[in-house]
Amino acid sequence: MDMHTVVVGTSGTSAEDVIAVARGAARVELSPDALSALAAAREVIDALAAKPDPVYGVSTGFGALAVRHISPELRVQLQRNIVRSHAAGMGPRVEREVVRALMFLRLKTVASGRTGVRPEVARTMAAVLNAGITPVVHEYGSLGCSGDLAPLSHCALTLMGEGDAEGPDGTVRPAAELLAEHGIEPVTLREKEGLALLNGTDGMLGMLVMACADLARLFTSADITAALSLEALLGSERVLAPELHAIRPHPGQAASAANMLRVLAGSGLTGHHQDDAPRVQDAYSIRCAPQVAGAGRDTLDHALLVAGRELAAAVDNPVVLPDGRVESNGNFHGAPVAYVLDFLAVAAADLASVAERRTDRLLDKNRSHGLPAFLAGDPGVDSGLMIAQYTQAALVSEMKRLAVPASVDSIPSSAMQEDHVSMGWSAARKLRTAVDNLARVIAVELVAATLALEMRGELSREGMLPAPASRAVLAALREAGVDGPGGDRFLAPDLAAAEEFVRSGRLVEAAETVTGPLA
Repeated sequence: MDMHTVVVGTSGTSAEDVIAVARGAARVELSPDALSALAAAREVIDALAAKPDPVYGVSTGFGALAVRHISPELRVQLQRNIVRSHAAGMGPRVEREVVRALMFLRLKTVASGRTGVRPEVARTMAAVLNAGITPVVHEYGSLGCSGDLAPLSHCALTLMGEGDAEGPDGTVRPAAELLAEHGIEPVTLREKEGLALLNGTDGMLGMLVMACADLARLFTSADITAALSLEALLGSERVLAPELHAIRPHPGQAASAANMLRVLAGSGLTGHHQDDAPRVQDAYSIRCAPQVAGAGRDTLDHALLVAGRELAAAVDNPVVLPDGRVESNGNFHGAPVAYVLDFLAVAAADLASVAERRTDRLLDKNRSHGLPAFLAGDPGVDSGLMIAQYTQAALVSEMKRLAVPASVDSIPSSAMQEDHVSMGWSAARKLRTAVDNLARVIAVELVAATLALEMRGELSREGMLPAPASRAVLAALREAGVDGPGGDRFLAPDLAAAEEFVRSGRLVEAAETVTGPLA
């Protein structure tokens, strides 16, 4: 991705900007209106801090300890202590892109002028991102309510010059050293600022945004591999006719059917399901491919709607309202994000499941309509794709377990003050694994379907050629090195290369050289 600058204002951000910062290392700047809003909100907080009346997050403790009024001389220590005490994550580090998305989205909320954070703290957040400094954030520590507390606390610790962080060279070092090297002064947090840096759903939202981008590409990839499998099995493309999908008007279904139809345009192999071993209809995994993938597409559209609303939101507690009031609220609860993260894990698992069934059909000589057992070059001497399908089945099995929703769970915390939580962070973490697995499942189907098409050579000699789009995919796949050692795809296809071919978008690009843009 080309380097560019993302300007953070008061009105939220876009999914494209999140991905540019998280994955593309785009620079971040605060707009003049954001700096003005930050200063104005801070004046409100300073005025409240000077009054004798306790205000949550400004002059009180937190959570179940909010009943204590904190005197002015202890408030800097209070804000520092909340960050230190809440930076209690455990387990392996989460990915750099997740942490960058988390930091950027927290900056987005801070820049809204609804948190009461000083402009200099926001500038420091932007400087840390621009320097390529990535706080060490751990897998466990968020219940998805009161925000992603432990992950955000580890990020705030870096702003204070404490804890460990990864530098731009990938080496983990003390945060204080990294800040000093880049000329960044550690912040001393004042009233409300520690709380404001921790109290958001930014981690789960960042992972949702990136999962949506990845799944959009994978849904298109799955349409392509489904079309290749249909063609290799000599199936009928008539079930993809637009008029059939118009009478059940789900937009995702229509889009998937249209994609498959465009990939299959000009095929000489489809429609031969009545030859030799006649069959009235293709199996569900072939015939119903648009219905399954389409339901996933519609689920993705709903997730994008939720993500868009969250990207426009300012999540904190308490918040500074436009009329100057500072009010407590429950907007930090992660339920809206957690639900769609779980929905997407279900959709991904089902899409993987139907892709695996098509692969198994291609490998079964009793159901593949003339293809050799396991697509082996010499069945018995070699095993073809037998174990590739085992791997695919293991991935699908794991995805089914990952589809069990996290958001139906809740474990009370903070002495029953926080007595219902979303578990959205957990939903996001398992979705990332599911998305990775889906790419691998699609890659195995791709290898099987293209190998089967090559094995239809005797039909090609009779003028029954694969579709032009299929031939373009075959050529690109060979160029990508999927043939494996010695160039023998029949013996040892390189599944890792196939996975990268799918994940990078090269599969879609190859098909689109013939079809034009696919949905």
